[in-house]
Amino acid sequence: MRLISHSTASFSFPRHGVALAVALLSSSLAAFAQTEPAALDPTPSGAPVKSLGMVTVNSGQPTSLPTQIPTTMEGVTREQIEQTINATDSEDALKYLPSLLVRKRYIGDYNHAILSSRASGTGNSARSAVYADGILLSNYLGNGVGGLSFPPRWGLVTPEEIERVDVMYGPFSAAYPGNSVGAVVDYVTRMPTKFEAHADVKRVSQPFELYNTRSTYSATQASASLGNQSGDWSWFINANHTDSHGQPLTFATRVAPTGTPGSAGTRVNGAILEPNSANVPWYILGTGTEYHTVQDHLKIKLAYDITPTLRAAYTLGYWQNTSEGRPASYLRNAAGQPVYSGLVNIDGRSFNLTGGDFALTNENLSHVMHGLSLKSHTQGEWDWEVAASLYDYRSDFKRQNAAANALPTAASGGQGTLADGSGTGWNTLAFKGTWRPQGVQGAHIVDVGVQRDSYQLRYRTSALANWLADDTGPLVSNVRGNTALQSLYAQDAWALAPRWKTVLGARLEHWSASNGLTDFSATSSQAFAARSESFVSPKAALSYQWTADTVLKASAGRAVRFPTVGELYGATSTANSRYINDPNLRPEKSWTTELTAEKDLGSGLLRLTAFTENTRDALYSQTAFDSNANLNISRVQNVGRIATKGLEAAYNGFDVGAKGLDVSASITYADSRIKENSGFVSAPGDTLGKQQPNIPRWRATALASYRFTPQLTATLGARYSGPQYRTLNNADVNGFAYQGVSKYFTADVRVRWQVSKTVTAAFGIDNLNNYQYWNFHPYPQRSYMAELKFDL
Repeated sequence: MRLISHSTASFSFPRHGVALAVALLSSSLAAFAQTEPAALDPTPSGAPVKSLGMVTVNSGQPTSLPTQIPTTMEGVTREQIEQTINATDSEDALKYLPSLLVRKRYIGDYNHAILSSRASGTGNSARSAVYADGILLSNYLGNGVGGLSFPPRWGLVTPEEIERVDVMYGPFSAAYPGNSVGAVVDYVTRMPTKFEAHADVKRVSQPFELYNTRSTYSATQASASLGNQSGDWSWFINANHTDSHGQPLTFATRVAPTGTPGSAGTRVNGAILEPNSANVPWYILGTGTEYHTVQDHLKIKLAYDITPTLRAAYTLGYWQNTSEGRPASYLRNAAGQPVYSGLVNIDGRSFNLTGGDFALTNENLSHVMHGLSLKSHTQGEWDWEVAASLYDYRSDFKRQNAAANALPTAASGGQGTLADGSGTGWNTLAFKGTWRPQGVQGAHIVDVGVQRDSYQLRYRTSALANWLADDTGPLVSNVRGNTALQSLYAQDAWALAPRWKTVLGARLEHWSASNGLTDFSATSSQAFAARSESFVSPKAALSYQWTADTVLKASAGRAVRFPTVGELYGATSTANSRYINDPNLRPEKSWTTELTAEKDLGSGLLRLTAFTENTRDALYSQTAFDSNANLNISRVQNVGRIATKGLEAAYNGFDVGAKGLDVSASITYADSRIKENSGFVSAPGDTLGKQQPNIPRWRATALASYRFTPQLTATLGARYSGPQYRTLNNADVNGFAYQGVSKYFTADVRVRWQVSKTVTAAFGIDNLNNYQYWNFHPYPQRSYMAELKFDL
């Protein structure tokens, strides 16, 4: 049906599904039980092949994946996404994979959709690596969403482009930087072998009720693509347009005890009194941010086969976004008119409201991505690849009203700020080689590489007399800085005996930070000294063919995650938020281990994995609401040591109990605790022994898909996550509140009907049980999707 334990099917035969994959694994396991290690060689088709617990990648198409992958993998194919997932964004493809969660709050979420994994939460975007055709999409200019926002650039891939998604868990391959400590996600997009044309239209509707908000929010999406191969040339073009109106995400609040008793201020009604995440009573005064976003995406891919074994490829990606964030006050005066500012009186307590409580934002973003590669795939003694990429914030503007400029006046102009991130971006360059030594006793495949990744942050905020129209004004703040990572790696996959294989590797990294500058005004500036550090990260994996249908594997690896430009230098401030940087942050160092058993059950695959992670100097950004300053204040810091241990089980089967019924399921237990920390939140020692933020003890997924006929498929999916915390001291005990993180259980359904050879219709419901849950912001409630697709 779809997800394959250790990703055998999705890697080996992305066009065929589970049954063929299980057959491949069965034959592979049997062959390894009886033959010499020559089975390392890939199939003639060039599709990745798994044997003896290892995945071998052989493809002329660009990818970030190394030749040999020594760790747990999962994946999903284009056919599986189309049949089972109500996908509107590329991150939806990861929805049912074990231990993964993307914090997607609405369709087209461009600034908060962060990937979390076994021991990395939704506040740690720099602890995972996301690629598309080998091009880096993860945004290592910063970490998390404090101050600026740094999720992967999901918008540079649309669901209709995806051929398959490959996910590697943990930092066990020397080919990746320390950011891979959580997971590596590689999107492989389509490159046709014959003419094809596709069009897809989706409509989503979400009735939403929360506090005093009762409305229906909707999104429309249209996508079209063309592609062909003619001789040695291949090309593919995809265009996508999204118009999405999401539910409210933030709320204006006042902590009830901070109000001044008495009769001062305008008496208002409509405020909602309820406990906040720390169970302190506060008033919900209205909504803060409700995004209406209009996005356009264009992708052009070209490939030229210089020879039958040498391919040149170029990718151009363009993404633009125009969004408006608008608030709505719940407060009404005696005349029934909305109240947005000034001194108000609620239940005999007075509070002062500013323009920062009901802030308005306008954003205009235009980003461009380039990727270029030259790759050989002879499968002889040597293969090599040269790859380069560039991600450019061509223009990046965010406008916002000032705290002194409140609604309703702010709706037509007045004082505000313009934040300009234009010129920000990153570039990568890599030289990779694969050596298959001939005549050496025992099969070896050696991967080597040299890489350089460079990041540049440019973010200037100016004060404007008219926040809607002006383009220049006095300096409010200016953040600048650069980081670079130079790496050299090597790893050897060695079939040392008929039933044994090992992968040994190491990664040498030299990191530098320079040109750090923070201007707080035209007359106040702070420059930071350049820094550099070097580390070596060893990797090791060992696989053993225990029986004809069972493989055992152990993996260990070190990862060093260096501070980002934003964490070092990115001090920012708006009317309702502030981010405090630290130029002296230490790199975080993690040791991760994994012990896995995989068993072929004939019509299914079962995997059990025990994992540990020990991280020193963990880099953490925390956001807390300061009721005195009426600001969300974010700080970045090193946490002494965090230790995680856990178990993960995954099953994938076809024709389970009945022909046509495919089932996949996973369950993960993780105990992640702060063991050492010289810092604290409220009092010394208040974080020791506490649960790592955004890591639940239990999480689970399940997906069942039934083929009534070859043309009609119905799918039921479910996801569960247990209670968790957002703060380092676990003081946010009430997850079901604004700024809290709650448990959840949601169910999804999808019905897909192949109307004809060229027309497909689908209907789906996400969050079928309408579970109201939170991750700082409220997640979407029950949402209905209709889809019509045309294929030629």
